[in-house]
Amino acid sequence: MARYVFVVGGVMSGIGKGITTASVGNILKSYGYRVTAIKIDPYINVDAGTMNPVEHGEVFVTDDGLECDQDIGNYERFLDQNMYRLNYMTTGAVYQSVITRERNLFYQGKCVEVVPHIPEEVIARITQAGKKTKSDFVLVEIGGTVGEYQNLLFLEAARMLKLRHPKDVLFIMVSYLPVPGTIGEMKTKPTQHATRSLNSAGIQPDIIVARAPVLLDRPRKQKIAVFCNINEEDVISAPDIQSVYEVPINFARDKISERIFLHFGIRSRAHRNGHWNNFVRRARNAKKEVRIGIVGKYFATGKFTLSDSYISVIEAIKHSAWRQGCCPIIDWLAAESYENSAAALLGLKRYDGIIVPGGFGSRGVEGKIKVIHYARTHHIPYLGICYGMQLAVIEFARSLAGMPGANSTEIDPKTPFPVIGLLEEQETLLKEKKYGGSMRLGSYRCEVRPKTKSMRFYRERNITERHRHRYELNNKFRNQLEQHGLAVAGIHPQKNLVEIIELPDHPFFVGTQFHPEFKSRPFHPHPLFNGLIMAAKTRCLGRAEKKWRRTTSRVTQKKQR
Repeated sequence: MARYVFVVGGVMSGIGKGITTASVGNILKSYGYRVTAIKIDPYINVDAGTMNPVEHGEVFVTDDGLECDQDIGNYERFLDQNMYRLNYMTTGAVYQSVITRERNLFYQGKCVEVVPHIPEEVIARITQAGKKTKSDFVLVEIGGTVGEYQNLLFLEAARMLKLRHPKDVLFIMVSYLPVPGTIGEMKTKPTQHATRSLNSAGIQPDIIVARAPVLLDRPRKQKIAVFCNINEEDVISAPDIQSVYEVPINFARDKISERIFLHFGIRSRAHRNGHWNNFVRRARNAKKEVRIGIVGKYFATGKFTLSDSYISVIEAIKHSAWRQGCCPIIDWLAAESYENSAAALLGLKRYDGIIVPGGFGSRGVEGKIKVIHYARTHHIPYLGICYGMQLAVIEFARSLAGMPGANSTEIDPKTPFPVIGLLEEQETLLKEKKYGGSMRLGSYRCEVRPKTKSMRFYRERNITERHRHRYELNNKFRNQLEQHGLAVAGIHPQKNLVEIIELPDHPFFVGTQFHPEFKSRPFHPHPLFNGLIMAAKTRCLGRAEKKWRRTTSRVTQKKQR
């Protein structure tokens, strides 16, 4: 039977339950154990596809087409393995399943109740995931914060599983220890209250991961141990760090694996995590800066910036930059600021690379198109992802292919040149208002054409990539676009759909209908992000050389005077 590790959050959200879960999995896997991870989201939404990324963060997509929480992406990156539908559940999905079973007389006329039937469905999904993946450890992250009503049923499921298999379940609580500036002392009281809230649900944490601005000292560990009823060694320090990829190293330093093995009565194995340490060391030592601008509209929330909306793009940039010895400097560029400002567009010359990621709707579109025009005409390396590819096609059609007013039917249904349009099956779905889970989702084949930049970076003809979109390049305009210089570098063979476009006479100008960021891993950076960073690095070196020449010229002129 698999062993189950539940990860819950205390005090507040956003303190790193997902990274904790992924890091624990990373450590257990380094000991040779088979590991899988499950994220439970306490939302009535059946999946994450209908959630606003500004509120919820990035919508991640699995190979089998599930729209899910961004933490599934963290699991894939830290464990270096794919996650699937069985690795994610929401309150909505669980209730939907129970109601469907009731309608099909699965319960044989019993009165179906919230307790125990909902927790039992949760337990069934968790145990089934362990069996299907043949895992030694199943890590289960319960979303939300202890004390909330929304996740109470999932805590109940965890409690019931612990009651049935007391030796095979362990609880980790990720809590936060603030250091108020006016006081200057780290406070444990919020963690004490969080532990008591968890106790009220019938659960005692076995390990507390203590998030804080700095390392915990001995007095704080002792205090948590006494008031939270655990051993001092079971308080794991998790200070703020520069990179989340350092978390497994910090956890290992605090001997979290020893505490887990002791709890389960397991003898420790040989530990092999040198490759992860080398990766982190390479990231720390990357010095050559490359500046990348991400042009989007899903990162502003009031006066704050929410980078989680594009977290897979950010991590993909890092993976490729670190592999090439570069330190990426990432700036968030609001698309709307470029719609009516020539000065803002001139500011783009400071960037070594520009990315327009996925998105929906008309807000900020013309600003993005102007950015794409600037990148194309000023030879700034450009990567357009999904919507970013579609807008690159629109810009090309307007500027170079003799199609004034070209657009996507998503933005302008009456455009004279609908170079981007819906597939027939998508038109039917939208007419019937079937939005949830109905896009082109998951992994699809793509044939990369020879003698293209994309082939240079992929180095293989047949690839698979993950999709999340409704609109495609309209094949009715394909010949006209190609005749004017747009290169189609990748095709979905079954439906003859354009998957990759590029400009041959540009340092790097590539657009993809799919989302390459979803498949980037620390040890396997995505080929197209590698290409972008390589071109950005070249541009950066070129700009530095020009600056040096100008400086040298001024010095020479002064000496001559």
